[in-house]
Formats: sequence, structure tokens, C-alpha cells
Amino acid sequence: MTAGTTDEQFALQVNGLGKEYRSRLRGNNWALRDCTFGLPSGKVIALVGANGAGKTTLLSILAGLLAPTEGIVRLGGSPGEPNRISFVAQDKPLYRHFSVRDMLKVGQRLNRVWDDERAKRWLRRFDIPLDRPCGRLSGGQQAHVAFAVAVGSRPSVLLLDEPLSNLDPLARRDVTQELLGEVADTGMTVLLSTHVVAELGGVADHLLLLSRGTLLVDNDADDLLTEHLYYVGPSATEPPCDGEIIKASHSKNQSSFLVRVGPADQPASVAAPWTTRPVSLEDLVIAYLESDRANAAVAA
Repeated sequence: MTAGTTDEQFALQVNGLGKEYRSRLRGNNWALRDCTFGLPSGKVIALVGANGAGKTTLLSILAGLLAPTEGIVRLGGSPGEPNRISFVAQDKPLYRHFSVRDMLKVGQRLNRVWDDERAKRWLRRFDIPLDRPCGRLSGGQQAHVAFAVAVGSRPSVLLLDEPLSNLDPLARRDVTQELLGEVADTGMTVLLSTHVVAELGGVADHLLLLSRGTLLVDNDADDLLTEHLYYVGPSATEPPCDGEIIKASHSKNQSSFLVRVGPADQPASVAAPWTTRPVSLEDLVIAYLESDRANAAVAA
């Protein structure tokens, strides 16, 4: 769990979660192993990792579509008003012959809590016609129907699996801003799985990084950016500071280190010719994944 966060501040908590797939041909395979974390309430949490890291498996378990092999998932909320989860899957399944209006009626029938105006407001925002069959909509328009049904159910936790994959860059920006507005207006928690790490800056409050079914990073995004620095200077085997070296690269005359430093370890300044520069979330994700891949290769 995130340091300094109490149980009441989590919309959902996971403890020791694991999922094993069994196959006669391929043998047993753990898609997730020993995952423990909490989703901070009212925040946008980015779930990132390479293909096959276990992101979709994790989302399916949290949505109740897949049973874990081990571990527990506990929802927050009060006994009188428990948290509700909505899940928008990567393929965004819709009934192709149903009109958009019919899909909203399906959402109303399937959910105990439903806000029809909220769903229609999303559709109006993106000019989606209510009378058109879903099968005649573009991939991006179908995505908006799925989003509308999801937000119409007024979830406490919204799970999104690659939600922006069918959208052009401008539409991705608009959808992201609309989701941030929903979070601000309702206190909803969003867990967003994505490969477009570059678009997480200014969006994600928290980062979950999966690699080969194991959780590598679980922390507040601002804290991560503060705790990591690049040190660039002359060729060397160590950076000019204490801390955990996440990534090191060397050329003939220069070395670069990505270092995780705590407040007590971080120097106020670095003596020339060393310089520092800040990192982005994309820098961090790539560095941690590269480091984990290198460690796995050594272990093999």
C-alpha cells in the first residue's frame, strides 16, 4: 500500500493477488503473482507494462469477470453505499444491431444505479447519434458508446483497458479531459491501462507498473518524479550521489545514471562537470522495464 494512506482512503484494495492459467500443452503459467496494492479514492491510476505483463488479467479480476487463484480483492465504501465498478474492455463489446439509444436502455436495465442524463451528456459531447445502430458506428464512436454506458452507471471505480486505442490524437485528448472532469465532479476512481505512456503526464495521479505478472512500482506520480533524477557527467562507474541506480548508460567519454534518491540522499547541487535533469513518467516506465528485463536475462 502507498505510504501515508489509510484504508479509508482506498476505493479498492488488493492483497496477495495471483492468477495461474493451466494448460496441458504449455503447463502452468502464473499471469499474476503476489500483487498487493490499493487504488487511492478519487484519483486517476495508470496501469502500465509491456504486452503480456498481466494488465488485462488484473483488470478482469478486479471487474469480477475472472476468479483469482490466490489473494483477495476488497472494495471500499460504506455498508449503505458500497463501491460500484464499471469496466470498459479493450474490444468495447456492443450489440451491433442495437441503436445507441437501445444500448443506454440495456445499461439502465443491467445497473441498479443509472444516470441517463449523464450518459447522454457524454454522447452529446462527442456528437454520437442516438438512433444509429452500433454496428454502423466507427471504432471511435463505438468507444464513446461504451464510455457513456460506463459513466451512466455512476461507478465508484471505473476500469479502462486500453480505452483510447481506437481514437485519434485529438479525440484521445478530449476523452482524457472529459474523464478528468468526471473524476473532479463525482470523486470517481479511474484505473487506466494504457501503452501510450507519453500521454500520462498531467493525467495520472498514481502509477502501477507491472512486469511479467509482478508489481514493480506502486506510488504517487508526483513523488516518483521528485525522487528520480538523471545524472549526466564524465565516464564513471557510480553517480555523484547516494541512491538506487535504476538505469546506467555509458559512452566513451560520458555516463548517465537514473537514480532513485530519497530526501536525505539528494544533494542540493552537483559539482561540475556533473549535471542533473528531471525525468518524465515515460522515462521512469521505460527505465524500470529495461532494468527488469536485464535482471531477468541475468537470472536465466
